[in-house]
Amino acid sequence: MHARMTTAYLVNLLQTSIDTKAYIAGKLLHAHILRVGLSADTFLINRLIELYSKSGHIKAARHLFDQMVERNIYSWHSLLSAYCKEGQLDNAHQLFLNMPERNSVSWNTVISAFARNGHERKALEVYSQMNAHGFSPTHITLASVLSACGGLGELECGRVSHGSAVKYGLHKNVYAGNALLSLYVKCGCPRDALIAFRELDEPNEVSFTAMMCGLVETDQVEEAFEMFRLIQRSGIRIDSVSLSSVLRVCARGGGSNFGWNGETDSDLPNKQGKQVHGFTIKLGFEGDLHLCNSLLDMYAKNGDMESAEVLFGSLSETSTVSWNVMISGFGQNHDKERAMQYMERMRALDVEPDEVTYINMLAACVKSGDVENGRLIFDSMARPSLISWNAILSGYSQNEEHLEALKLFREMQFQNQRPDRTTLAIILSSCSEMGFLECGVQVHATSLKCICPGDIYIASGLIGMYLKCGRVEAAVRIFDGLTQADIACWNSLITGLSYNSLDKEAFTFFKQMLQIGMLPNEFSFATTLSCCTKLSSLSQGRQLHGLIIKDGYANDVVVGSTLIDMYSKCGDIDGAKVHFDMMPYKNTITWNKMIHGYAQNGRGDEAIFLYEDMIYSGGKPDVITFIAALTACSHSGLVDLGLQIFNSMQQQYGLKPLADHYTCIIDCLGRAARFSEIEEIIDKMPCKDDSVVWEVLLSSCRLHGNVMLARRVAEELIRLDPQNSAPYVLLANMYTSLGRWDDTEEIRAAMLERQVTKDPGFSWG
Repeated sequence: MHARMTTAYLVNLLQTSIDTKAYIAGKLLHAHILRVGLSADTFLINRLIELYSKSGHIKAARHLFDQMVERNIYSWHSLLSAYCKEGQLDNAHQLFLNMPERNSVSWNTVISAFARNGHERKALEVYSQMNAHGFSPTHITLASVLSACGGLGELECGRVSHGSAVKYGLHKNVYAGNALLSLYVKCGCPRDALIAFRELDEPNEVSFTAMMCGLVETDQVEEAFEMFRLIQRSGIRIDSVSLSSVLRVCARGGGSNFGWNGETDSDLPNKQGKQVHGFTIKLGFEGDLHLCNSLLDMYAKNGDMESAEVLFGSLSETSTVSWNVMISGFGQNHDKERAMQYMERMRALDVEPDEVTYINMLAACVKSGDVENGRLIFDSMARPSLISWNAILSGYSQNEEHLEALKLFREMQFQNQRPDRTTLAIILSSCSEMGFLECGVQVHATSLKCICPGDIYIASGLIGMYLKCGRVEAAVRIFDGLTQADIACWNSLITGLSYNSLDKEAFTFFKQMLQIGMLPNEFSFATTLSCCTKLSSLSQGRQLHGLIIKDGYANDVVVGSTLIDMYSKCGDIDGAKVHFDMMPYKNTITWNKMIHGYAQNGRGDEAIFLYEDMIYSGGKPDVITFIAALTACSHSGLVDLGLQIFNSMQQQYGLKPLADHYTCIIDCLGRAARFSEIEEIIDKMPCKDDSVVWEVLLSSCRLHGNVMLARRVAEELIRLDPQNSAPYVLLANMYTSLGRWDDTEEIRAAMLERQVTKDPGFSWG
């Protein structure tokens, strides 16, 4: 009786020690148990193993387990749970294999541990063994297995497990059900996820949050907002995780008003995010740093840095994440200076920047076009990650510093940093822009070594590179070697063929793309329309227009602008105007194409009317707009209007005239023989080293017999290219037509003295 009382008393003391993780008290109790001769009591020793395990002394627990006189399944489970909790999965699995008997708890413990610790494949293997041993899964088993399937993207395996859940009536269980809908979300099956959600008897906040995240990942933003409204109507407690999830939805934009606090103004900028912010304060979560960081991220991604700064300034505490979000936000909004200020403030407050800070700052510099400072930041990083390498390489490539990108890529190889598909795509783009075939071939070899040879992302870049370098056969060979080309590969091939003036071949490949059932996108249509334009094939262009309407791209602004260009250059300017008028949205390029179309087809008055209509409609003319408008004035003799438009460039729109604009206005004035105004312009123009400007002026001088100005213009052309015979010949011919034979002889003597030879003429016949 006394012994039993002693045992019961010891059990109570051990339970207290387990609950408080009192390791020292446990050791004293262990010593007492040995002294009173209770070391063979399996129940007491099991409690001691549990105490040591939960106190983090797993070696002591294992030593005690190995010394046990008699073990039961609880003994094995105590140690197994400890190994799993500590992440010692090899020890856990070995112990599991040595168990003399196992039950559902044993299997669940191991499967859950593998699934939780990133060993999803192993979790599925153990689950398969569990089924083979005749054990039925529980809701815990299926929750772990479905989670593993989601992590691996194993949709079919997940569907089989779904069938098991239905078989055992567990698909309505909230734990298994949540794992099931999470699986479908991760595998991009929102409809299946919604079905799983609706089958839950009692969905909780995890269910709603998983569904909301799944909907936003598949760009169903409005549906995600509706899911959050449903959480509110269901009376389920909204926690910080749910609010963080809906903030991710707000960061993607779209959706209508939540209807809180009677707000109905749909014109409020970032209205949904601000509503969630207010709701966060209402629920008392304003002190939750993780949620505040989500709010900062939402404001930053919506470009509302003013609100982000107000929130940041009100935070009672910040983390490195908070600073990183602010730096990233300013970087995304091309405000490198503010991003740099935040980084300096961060350091001043002894908050240590991490790799993400440097990457965000690097990205800010790159987006602002300041690759030089971006490189300084990159060089200050002790061990740049692959993301950092890609960011600086992308910066060089985007700013057309392609040689620097190639040099850095070589440095990357010297430092044994393995490139990924993004790296190789960036370098291939630089090789293409430079026409650097040798380097492109080396990158091709690297891709075969580092990346799967059939990678279509790399293949698209290789096709583009080879075609840009004129190696058509190599590009077609890569394309033909692909088991399944995607739309990017088709587009690369069609664009590259057109670049090499193989427009008929490009059009043939476009038709092949249609024949195999590959759906063209807006880029495919725009490129193929350009082929029709270069081939002057109005009939094919019209057929393509019909397909564009059928496939729903008629309202796309890029395709629409290319259609206008095709009709204009193929001579059907009225067809171009019909499509122009039907377009629901027009950008500057659209207006430019139509204005230029009128100008090129000799309808200058209509071109200028359209130019004025563009400005009246709130359109913003760019340098191309002014070239089109000035061309129209020149071709139609609208000299005064041309001068007015030319002067308005800088005065009204702050655009500095380029050589093309000077060429247009000089041509316009030259046709009208207004040479005094031309001389005023050429005296002030900055582009005195552009030969085209002088050639246009020389033609006008010859047309109107202005010998004095012609001589000055010829001297400028000779200065730019002393061996070019054209200005000598044009000036000599002008003198001859005016009967000024001495001047003609002087020009010929100058040609002999400078050893300038006239290019022989030839006949097209």
